Amino acid sequence: MNTKPIVIRALALLCILSPISFAKPLKVFILVGQSNMEGPANISTFDYIGDDPATAPLLKSMRGADGKAATCEGVSISYLTGAGEKNFTLNGKLTVGYGSMWGADPTKPGDKIGPEFTFGLVMDEAFEEPVLIIKAAWGGKSLHTDFRPPSAGPYVMPKETQEVWDKHPQGAHGIPKAEDRPKWNAEKVAATGVYYRLMTEHVKKILADPKQVMPDYDAAQGYEIAGFTWLQGFNDMVDGQVYPKHNQPDRYAMYPDLLATFIRDVRMDFNTPKMPFVIGVMGVGGLKDQSPSMMGFREAMAAPAGMPEFESNVVAVETAPFWADELGDIDAKRAQVSQMNHFLNSNHKDHANADGKMTPEQKQGYLKKFEADLITPAELDLWKRGASNAGYHYLGCAKTFALMGKHFAEANLGMMKKP
Repeated sequence: MNTKPIVIRALALLCILSPISFAKPLKVFILVGQSNMEGPANISTFDYIGDDPATAPLLKSMRGADGKAATCEGVSISYLTGAGEKNFTLNGKLTVGYGSMWGADPTKPGDKIGPEFTFGLVMDEAFEEPVLIIKAAWGGKSLHTDFRPPSAGPYVMPKETQEVWDKHPQGAHGIPKAEDRPKWNAEKVAATGVYYRLMTEHVKKILADPKQVMPDYDAAQGYEIAGFTWLQGFNDMVDGQVYPKHNQPDRYAMYPDLLATFIRDVRMDFNTPKMPFVIGVMGVGGLKDQSPSMMGFREAMAAPAGMPEFESNVVAVETAPFWADELGDIDAKRAQVSQMNHFLNSNHKDHANADGKMTPEQKQGYLKKFEADLITPAELDLWKRGASNAGYHYLGCAKTFALMGKHFAEANLGMMKKP
């Protein structure tokens, strides 16, 4: 007897009665860093993106058919951040407002973006399955202390810094007095790794039950941690005590070692040994900033991507090309106005109020004319259109952060395609 037709019919009936789920696992991407990962770009600068034909299509993707900011139905986000000493979590469908939350209502998205918005837009386009972004970012945090990975061990003061401290028992220029140093050390120990632990705890908490963020999440579908993006660095770059070798080529030699350890540790903590890792390389000042400090730090940040152990699964994305040069030029003029204001109010020699006899009205008039002679009305309008923050925050330019998010996502996707 030929039983093959019976078996085939039985299998067909089984498929009807017991549907097999072929759903792909939820794609999870982790975004971590300090203030620029938080995102200081006000949504009021969106229109500036459309002024450039090269980025006008990107702006179109950031808005819906009604012209309002897009909401990614296929992308959810869980954002851990803080304002002052208070941390809070903001969950929802990805849209604008998951940037810096300083002064904002912690119960709903604010009015700023970081890289997460266009990162999510690119991932939404790339995957049929749902996407979850888990973001953890706080302003003013270092890798050497705040995000210090566990395997790096305790913070050890550089020999050069210790020698300077030893020469100044009474303290000077930020150096605590000898009798205050035990307290300083205790506070340093207490602060070490705090934000690394907050970040890992948040990721694990959300992944233990994704329904906290995505009510329709199907546990049978599962999830895959598909990438990690790191955007940090400013606090390390300007820390002269941790990195004391000013103007020396090896000044930031410790940073790539710490970042490599960070990469290993997060992969171990999340059980993802080959997780794609994107390094957003410091780019404030743009390509014009060729100072030894900036160039040395950029090289240090990018270094782990060149380590053999990270071949094909760690990529460094330079963000300097995304800096808005025309806004940067205006910002430099604004700095001159600010400096003149300081001179007028401090009776600085060789300036108009050197003798200190100007009235407040005269100083105000002088400064107003100084600014008008330096910055044109067109430049003032352009500044209002494209900038919303300081230089160390990439001028709060949404175009810059939109390009960052897009390129971070594309770099992540490129690593996912490699064996």
